[in-house]
Amino acid sequence: MTTKEINRLIHKAEQLCAKRGARMTPARREVFELLASETGAIGAYELLDKLKGAVPNAKPPTIYRALDFLQEQGFVHKITSSNSYVLCSHFDHQHPVQMLICQQCGDVQEIQSDGVYEALKKQAEAQGFIVESQTIEAHGLCKNCAS
Repeated sequence: MTTKEINRLIHKAEQLCAKRGARMTPARREVFELLASETGAIGAYELLDKLKGAVPNAKPPTIYRALDFLQEQGFVHKITSSNSYVLCSHFDHQHPVQMLICQQCGDVQEIQSDGVYEALKKQAEAQGFIVESQTIEAHGLCKNCAS
């Protein structure tokens, strides 16, 4: 992602925070920027190491608080299977999430398939269960690694 694209995303995120009454602190902004510059998912401690370049006194609670905030705002998705994080590709609205995760290169593609969510929701409701959020992780090989 180019610097111009990253700056556009940061500006968009800051506008959404202002609209929601949420505060995009310098540390949160820096973590957002680091995630935007990644092509795949990245772990919290890797992010912490990178964050220390801009915030030398950053500690694990700093990164986890920033990640919690970014998740609450819908800017970031957590990849549970690898305990890592990836920037949401369309964070201006809440949506069900499906992740395609390459086991070889680590690339993560976010897709949105309402059909998958609707089927899950329908089956859950038949069990008396209310789905509040949904993230599905599919592991395999991306088109570059599969060829």
